Amino acid sequence: MITLFHRPKTRATRFIFLLEELEAPYTVRTVTTRNRDGSGAADPANPHPHGKVPAISDDGVVVFESPAIALYLTDKFPAKRLGPLSGDAQRGTYLSWLAYYGGVFEPAFVSKFMMDEVLAAVMQRLAPGPYLLGERFSALDVIYGTAFAQLAPLLPKSLLIEEYVQRVVTRPAYARAVAKDGGG
Repeated sequence: MITLFHRPKTRATRFIFLLEELEAPYTVRTVTTRNRDGSGAADPANPHPHGKVPAISDDGVVVFESPAIALYLTDKFPAKRLGPLSGDAQRGTYLSWLAYYGGVFEPAFVSKFMMDEVLAAVMQRLAPGPYLLGERFSALDVIYGTAFAQLAPLLPKSLLIEEYVQRVVTRPAYARAVAKDGGG
């Protein structure tokens, strides 16, 4: 059984979304984390080395960081085809954009230094649409789509991104994730 270590209204919610898309068996364990203002405390039950979310435990196998969790889950549940498997022509693209998310996309938004450059690269990849892998919805869209939805106030106005976010957040699994998020 997969346990998702979660805090409402955080990036951990995207993994309720992904787990719902995968129709995977899971439980959600709400944990406390430190807040941006320094208040709060990391939950000792949370296996993430920095006490952050998301993190999962799959019968004792701990995985943290969004790209790693997405890769782990899509490899574990291949029947739903939300991540290309080894040998699939889109596997390299999938892995590259998962790594890009953690290594470039998120840090760029944190620093805002490279935001325009990063947005241009992602938008170029997304332009042929409707998803980052073309016609195929994948865990990449769970990660990027939810990030765009959360970061909308920081982003320049873009019809391409707005329409992409709508395609992602109108999926039934996203609605189930929001309902299960517990953040009121």
